[in-house]
Amino acid sequence: MSGEGKKAVCVTSASGYITSWLVKLFLLRGYIVKATVCNLSDPRKTKHLLALDGANKRLHLFRANLLEDGSFDFTMDGCEGVFHTASPVTVHVKDPQPELLDPAVKGMLNVLSSCEKFASVKRVVLTSSVAAIEYNGRPQTPKVVVDESWFSDPEVCKEAKMWYLLAKTLAEEAASKLAKERGIDTVTINPAVVFGPLLQPTLNTSVASILELISRAKTYPNLALGWVHVRDVASAHIQAFEIPSANGRYFLVESVAHCLEVVKILRELYPDLRLPIECSDGNLFMPTYKVSKDRAKSLGIDYIHLKVSLWETVESLKAKNDLFDPSYGKTFWRDYDL
Repeated sequence: MSGEGKKAVCVTSASGYITSWLVKLFLLRGYIVKATVCNLSDPRKTKHLLALDGANKRLHLFRANLLEDGSFDFTMDGCEGVFHTASPVTVHVKDPQPELLDPAVKGMLNVLSSCEKFASVKRVVLTSSVAAIEYNGRPQTPKVVVDESWFSDPEVCKEAKMWYLLAKTLAEEAASKLAKERGIDTVTINPAVVFGPLLQPTLNTSVASILELISRAKTYPNLALGWVHVRDVASAHIQAFEIPSANGRYFLVESVAHCLEVVKILRELYPDLRLPIECSDGNLFMPTYKVSKDRAKSLGIDYIHLKVSLWETVESLKAKNDLFDPSYGKTFWRDYDL
């Protein structure tokens, strides 16, 4: 599978962080891209996509809604690959069922049902998350190796009221069941915390965590997290489609690092920053753990290093500062010449 011959692919929620990069890379590879957005009249959803190289001839935008049955039908007609990333990403919710669970699970099933209607669709690549892998109550220590055989436990997520984690876990479970029942060829990508340059003019949740550290945070979280560059995530999606033998899940993590290590790297890159120097709690530091990269290597992913990723993230935030919520403070960029 390749873009030669101008093959068509469908990308859902194309205005998002990962999907904007996915659209960009597909266009660079010569594909026709049929992409969905929730509002065709909103320039924040469309302008940056229409400005991409190749967009004027090979990008076609459509409106679609995750909760509308058949909403994706017209978009998928004639596509060989479907890339479903659309799902709310937030940790602050008032009512998890309509805000997170329904869009994630019902949206996933809606998209797969549309895929089933078109013989042209050869493979569906689904964007899941580390959220559907790591949260099962098992210890995560330096001696533990996390891999694709791990699955988050919905009950653990519910008990901790981790609604985003629950949504991604239930959505992946639902997709796996439906795909097996109806013979749909699916491959699942499970990235860790995704960061790197932004193409879209809005701030997404994962990059906001970096902006918080460099702009107004007094402390850093006591968290050890997996990190991966957005370009690597987008590339893995494409490889999962183009490599015929790709199958199952792929856990994408370049580094597992405590937030303190992230702060140290940022301080090395930008010594004039007033970065937080204290942890958010007085507990022992959460330990790091290991991650198997074997399956990701089979997709040909040569990870961008954490330090490079952080530098590219900050430089992108600097360039896009005027587009963000004023609460993140123009004073930061005015006071510090990065």
